[in-house]
This record gives sequence, C-alpha cells and structure tokens, in this order.
Amino acid sequence: MTQTAPDILRIAVAQLNPTVGDVAGNLAKAREARADAARQGADLVLYTELFLAGYPPEDLVLKPAFLKACEKAAQDIAKDTADGGPGVIIGTPLKRKSGTHNSIVFADGGKIIAERYKLDLPNYGEFDEKRVFQAGPELQGPVNFRGVRLGIPICEDIWGDIAVCETLAESGAEILLVPNGSPYYRAKIDVRHQVVIRQVIETGLPMIYANQLGGQDELIFDGASFAIGADKTLAFQMSQFEDAVAVTTWKRSRVAAGAQNANNSDHWVCSEGPMSKIPEREEADYRACMLGLRDYVNKNGFKNVVLGLSGGIDSAICAALAVDALGEERLRTVMMPYRYTSKDSLKDAEDCARALGCRYDIVPIFEPVEGFRHALTQLFEGTQEGITEENLQSRARGTILMAISNKFGSMVVTTGNKSEMSVGYATLYGDMNGGFNPIKDLYKMQVYTLSRWRNSHVPPGALGPSGEVIPKNIIDKAPSAELRENQTDQDSLPPYPVLDDILECLVENEMSVDDIVARGHDRATVNRVEHLLYIAEYKRRQAAPGVKITRKNFGRDRRYPITNRFRDRG
Repeated sequence: MTQTAPDILRIAVAQLNPTVGDVAGNLAKAREARADAARQGADLVLYTELFLAGYPPEDLVLKPAFLKACEKAAQDIAKDTADGGPGVIIGTPLKRKSGTHNSIVFADGGKIIAERYKLDLPNYGEFDEKRVFQAGPELQGPVNFRGVRLGIPICEDIWGDIAVCETLAESGAEILLVPNGSPYYRAKIDVRHQVVIRQVIETGLPMIYANQLGGQDELIFDGASFAIGADKTLAFQMSQFEDAVAVTTWKRSRVAAGAQNANNSDHWVCSEGPMSKIPEREEADYRACMLGLRDYVNKNGFKNVVLGLSGGIDSAICAALAVDALGEERLRTVMMPYRYTSKDSLKDAEDCARALGCRYDIVPIFEPVEGFRHALTQLFEGTQEGITEENLQSRARGTILMAISNKFGSMVVTTGNKSEMSVGYATLYGDMNGGFNPIKDLYKMQVYTLSRWRNSHVPPGALGPSGEVIPKNIIDKAPSAELRENQTDQDSLPPYPVLDDILECLVENEMSVDDIVARGHDRATVNRVEHLLYIAEYKRRQAAPGVKITRKNFGRDRRYPITNRFRDRG
C-alpha cells in the first residue's frame, strides 16, 4: 500500500540538559520529553547531538561498556515508539564495523528505522572528535518518516564545506533536521543563524536547528534552538539558557505548476512555533556564568559552596553568581583580614554578604601568616621582604578555604578574572585554590560591566534578590590585592582598559605586536604584557576550570606550550 504523504507535520524540539555519562538519567529525560511532546500532539521529537551519552563525552567513547549502555538506551526508547506516539531522532555513539560514530538513531513504530552517522568531525577549538570517533563511511540519503523525506545532517555537517546538505536536497529531502551540541560564546547565535541561512540558500529547504542546553565542565550549551524557513526568514526561535520542549507545526505548501523550486514541487512552511526574545549581551554573559556554575556544582554532587569575600569586585560578582545559581543558603562567604585589609574592604564585604543574604564569617589570618614568617625566619635571613611574604597571605587564605571545604564538603569557588589569569596576577595554592571559576573567561572591565548590569537586573531563573547586590563602593574603588600598604593593581599592571585591549588582541585575535602598537599602545607595554602572558602559562595549567564566554578561552581553545621562548619582536 502506498503511504499518503501528510500535509501537516508536528515536530517537537527537545532542548534539554543532559549529563555526560548519566545514560539512564538522560534516557529518563528523553522519555519525559517524548511524553510531553505526545500530549502536545507531536508526530516526531528531535533531540540534540549525542543526547543519550551527554556531549561532549570525550574519552568515555573509548570504553566499550559506555558504548554498550548508550546503544541499549537507544534501543529502549525505540521500543517506546510502539505505542503509536511520536517518532524520535536521538543522538548516541554507535560502534559499527566502519568504526565508532557520532550518530543518530531514528525510531518509529517500535523499531529503529534508520541510523545516520556524522561525516564532518570537528577538530578545532573546544572540539577533538577525531580523537574518539570515525567519520561516517558514506553520506546516506533522507529518511522516509510517515511519508515525509527528512534529511538529518549532524552539527558540523552543516558548518563545513563537504556539501552534506546539498546532497540530501538532491536526494529528495523535504526538511533538514539538525541535532547540535554548539557551545556558547558571545554573539554565537548570530553565527549559527548565518550558517543555517547559507545552507537554506544552497538547498532551498527549511532547516530546524536543535541545540543542547546546560553546563559541561567549561562549556556552556545555551539552547536557543531555531529554524530558518525556505524563504530565509526565522521560522521559530526557542529561548536561550532555558530547557523546553517546543512543538512546531509544519504545513506543506503546494507550488503551482511552472513555479520555480530547485528541489521539490512543493515545500514546507512553519505555521506555529515559539518566537522567544534572545537576551542582550550582558544578560547572556551573566546567565552563561550562572548556568555554568549551577550545573558544575549540581552535576558533580556538591551541596554548597564557599568563597573568600575580600571586599573586591571579583569576589563580589562571584558571590552574586553563586546566590543566583544556587540560592543564598548554599553559599558561605569568608572574610580573612590581615594587617593590610582596609576598613572599607571589611565594610564592603559585609555589606555585599548582607545584600545577598548569604552566610558571612570572619577568620583573621594574622596568626597563621606570622607563624609561617616565624618558621621561615632563619631560612630567609639576609633577604629582603617582597612578593614571597605577600604570597604567604594569599596561601594562608587558600589553606583556610580548603580546610572549610574538607570539613563541610563545600566546593571552593575561585574568583580570578581573565585579565589576572592572563598575566599571572594570581598566587598558586593561594587565591587560585578552588574547584570552579565562574568568571575565568571575563576580562576585568567585563566584570565591572556585568556587576553594574546585575545591580539593576535580576536574570530569569536567578535565586538571588533584586536591587544593589554589589555595593557601589566595590565598583567605584581602585582594585587592590591588599597584600601591602596602599597597594593597587595599577602599581604593577597597566590600567585595566589598556591591559584588556592588549590581551584581547593577543589572546582572542592572535595579533602581532606591531599591529597592536598601531592601535595606539606603547610598544614596551605590549612587549611586557606578551611576556607576562607567556610565562604565566604554567599557572593556568594548574587553575580551576571555568565558564567559557569568549571565542578563545584558556584551556580548551588556547593551547600554548609552557616551555616557550618565542617573543614577537617584529
């Protein structure tokens, strides 16, 4: 019997937050989403890339037991479709004779009706899929789902130049459905839209882009799933940083005889779907940091967190992020004053904790620091005091925070910004101690911008209070580590607007010293910053992971050797 092609297809996009390695938990999420989609009348549910495994699974893919568990979960959800409800397209790793593949399983009617394998494996920036996967052996055509031919490229298959989408269109695909694991960086949504529009122009087909949600170590998946219609306009837009199951309605539009259409005699139009507003830049960055901290803490099983609240801007914004992400009852802040801690800092830290409603303790460090100094007196005899003695303060504070972590099971939130991490303005085994850093990829001036933004906004999903949560004095005063009398950061660093611009040129844009000088910067300053950037690499290798916000964060994106004598002298 010939199957009659439908004129309406309801496709649910499951924008969910899986956990890498939690195959049973991810399967449960998938089943819950399918039930939700069924209640909304969906015919098909599109999940994101490698959903059952969690993305990116990295070397877990090398474990046969993990691959076996993922395939079993795929078979289980395929059996669920015997109930006559929605079919499913779900991502999973699959080991086949041709290798281990980043794959999707397409199931309907209680069985797997097709498998498709990713062809273009990314191997740049945060991706290293060629390490663990093999590319699909050949491009397979569209899948016939209840009379509609669906093309299913997987993530990078639409970003590269191997013409996956064009081939699917030539093979008779009517709609392109793309499962993705596309991490956040600033303005990434615009980049995704342009990639999809390019494919729509080349194929003449509408494309649905389903993107993962949630924090995975340093990566933040922001969701923001969407579709571009064959007319190159936005067909629907799902929310950013929020999980959702959205059912979209697609209708077949018959094309009159003689009308121009490169691929089909008719085409599909989205008649119903969400049209969510995408946050502006500051809100997006703040919510990315908040989501990354929340998921890192919760997915790794920490009940609460602790951080050193110094009265400075970095620890203040980290405290605000912790309260917004986890709630005031899950944050303990600790002020650890020494002889150089100003009265302003003591007041500012207390005011910040009070505004956030979190616990605030004071643990003076005079005795432990003096104890270290006394123990080292004979060894250091005849030397001048300097950075070594200053760092004893930072390391005493780091030891106290780690002791609290050990005693109460609280994860230490470390608070260094990208400007400081770039030039090594941080103390190993001191203020660098910690399990996770929500502002690791924010330059100092961006920290100020987000602090001002948070004082006048409460982001969706935040558990913290409204109003001024970061006291104005913290934002207005000159930043200082307060490790010696009357110290400010600018004693040893260029002004932060200058430093941040030079660093962005060096790190994000890989610009030459000559080109940076041409922007108006002093050559000696640029050379010094470049030198500090290189020699601090060994510190960054030992730093806690943190949220990726920019196009090039330290760690996954920027991989420089520790031992490195290169300097750009023009």
